[in-house]
Parts: sequence; C-alpha cells; structure tokens
Amino acid sequence: MGIFDFLTGEFIDVIHWVDDTRDTMVWRFEREGHEIKYGAKLTVREGQAAVFVHEGQLADVFTPGLYMLETNNMPIMTTLQHWDHGFKSPFKSEIYFVNTTRFNDLKWGTKNPIMLRDPEFGPTRIRAFGTYSVRVSDPAKFLTEIVGTDGEFTMDEISYQIRNIIVQSFSRIIAGSGIPVLDMAANTADLGKLIASEISAVVAEYGLIIPEFYIENISLPPAVEEALDKRTSMGLAGDLGKFTQYSAAEAMTAAAKNPSGGAGIGAGLGMGMGMAMAQQLSGNNGPWGNNAQGQQPQAPSAPPPPPPPVEHVWHIAENGQTHGPYSKAAMGRMATEGKLTRESHVWTAGQDGWLKAEDVQELAQLFTILPPPPPGS
Repeated sequence: MGIFDFLTGEFIDVIHWVDDTRDTMVWRFEREGHEIKYGAKLTVREGQAAVFVHEGQLADVFTPGLYMLETNNMPIMTTLQHWDHGFKSPFKSEIYFVNTTRFNDLKWGTKNPIMLRDPEFGPTRIRAFGTYSVRVSDPAKFLTEIVGTDGEFTMDEISYQIRNIIVQSFSRIIAGSGIPVLDMAANTADLGKLIASEISAVVAEYGLIIPEFYIENISLPPAVEEALDKRTSMGLAGDLGKFTQYSAAEAMTAAAKNPSGGAGIGAGLGMGMGMAMAQQLSGNNGPWGNNAQGQQPQAPSAPPPPPPPVEHVWHIAENGQTHGPYSKAAMGRMATEGKLTRESHVWTAGQDGWLKAEDVQELAQLFTILPPPPPGS
C-alpha cells in the first residue's frame, strides 16, 4: 500500500453496526489496534446506543444519530499526530454498540415446586411458567456491570440470571399473597404486574428493565389435581342421596329391559319401581302433605324401602361361540336339565375373564343342591 493510500485511509472511517442475529445485546466495533481516526463518522441507528470507551474509561454514550468524531471533547486517535511512534497511536479507544430494543418471548419457569399455605387446601405446592421481555435501559451501566470487555454479548449469557431473579421474586410474592390457588388464574394479570415491578427494581442495577411479564400457567401436583377433580365431580352430582336413587333406578330400568332375564324378573323390577313412584307421587305438597279435600296435615310416611339388588346375568361359551345372557334362575334350570355343567365357561359383567361355573361362587351352589327323593321311593 502506497503512502497516499495510507494517508487517505487515515481521514476516512465509518463506524456503524447492522445486527441480524436477533439475540446480540452488545457488539464491539473492531478496528486494528482499536484506533479511531480523526473525522470518523459514527452512525447510531434507532434501537441502538453507542458507548465510547477511551483509555479504559467510559467517555460518552451516543443516542441514535450521525456524529463526526472531530471535536475537542472527543478523543482524537489519528496516527498522523504521532510520527515518532511509527504511525502507531499510543491512545486506544473502543466503541460498543448496545441493542436497546426489546428481547421478547423469553421463557421462565419454576424448576422445583413452591411451598405455600393455601387458605382452603392448607399446605400445598405449585409450579408456574410464563414469558417475559427485557430491554437495556442504561447502556453505560449495563456495559460496566455485566458486559465488561466482552466483544459480543448475547441474551443467553444473562437470561439464566434473570430467570433466577424472576423465580425468587415469584416465590416470595405468591407465597405471601394469601390468594387461594383456585383464584390465582383470575389474578395472573395483577400478579404479573406486581412481580414485574419487583423484578425491574432488581435488574435496574444491571441497566435493564422488564417491560412485560406474563404468567401463563399455575399448576398443582398431580395428586392434588386428582383429588380436586373428585371434589368437582361430587359437586356436579349434587345431593348424593338423590344421585344414588337415580343410579339405582337407571340400573333397574336396564335390567327390566333384559329379555333373557325372564318375564318374572322384569315384572318384579317394574313392580318395585311402580311402588317407589307411587310413594313419590302420593300427593305430598310439603313435609307433612295435604290431600285434595284439605284434611289436617298427617305425619310423613316412612321412607320407601331400598331398591332390590340388581341380579347378575350370565353368558355361556360353548364350542367357540357364546349365547345368553341368562338370569340365575335360568342358569339353575339349565343346570337341572344338564345343559350347564361344572366345566361350562361363564362370564358376567365385572368378572375378570371367562371362568368355569364351579369356580364362580354364585353358580357353584347350583351343583351342590340335590332335589329330595321322589315320592313313593
């Protein structure tokens, strides 16, 4: 390179930064020997700040704009002023570009459950996770407190520290809030603002702010969630007594519609339901009841008897085919006729697979009861 080219280069310099990484927070402008020429143009774009470091000390912070580094209050680093040093300046300066835009969709979450005392459930544990955003509010403080002399500082290098601050603040605030766990979902917005304000006070010492903080989910341990689901099911059932009666009526109705149970079973079940309905519809207009002629109140009638137990019905497997279902009475007749033996395989609802008839306690007695001797013997 000729002397003219060298001298021309000393008077022309453009300092700027275009970031396409989306995660770089600080980037140092690299020049050979960290030499900044006299009259250099410094371009600071929107969403950026430039921190000028001279002789190891922070000299100035530039906001967005175009600057000519040629005034007396700026360090003038030109080798033309130092011929005695062989065109090598003894003064070194550095420019750090700081990204001041928001870094969004950053994740946070509790690695371990948070212990708290719930007013309804008592001592319990919860987990939570969400997202947040962070932005550099004080480039000078951020450079001196966090970055140091790192030539390229990314968000990953500080996100872990911020997550620890978030979890610590979240644990303290949520444990002392006194908000029931069942009401936390309705208060996540207020909790998020409260936590964000406390976190911002801590990270302000790093030159950062937390403009957005979101709680996406607060969950209970699986065992507690299962117990809560059972409690919710009980609440949906309402009056357990009425629910039990309704379930028994449904079972009787299904048994009465069973054609293999015989007409006697259907008639008996129908009679039982009819009696129960007659007692329910006996003209009671209150706890004491009044008839149509306006007679004096009468004492309440005794509660109706419980519904008869639902009888099992059975299926029989023979020669690779099944037939049935049969009631216990029908099974007894088949045992008497020899159509059902001890070795016959049977199955009923709730039974674990096919079993031999003699292995089913309810059917084994059909083979042990012998008829009395015939008359005249």
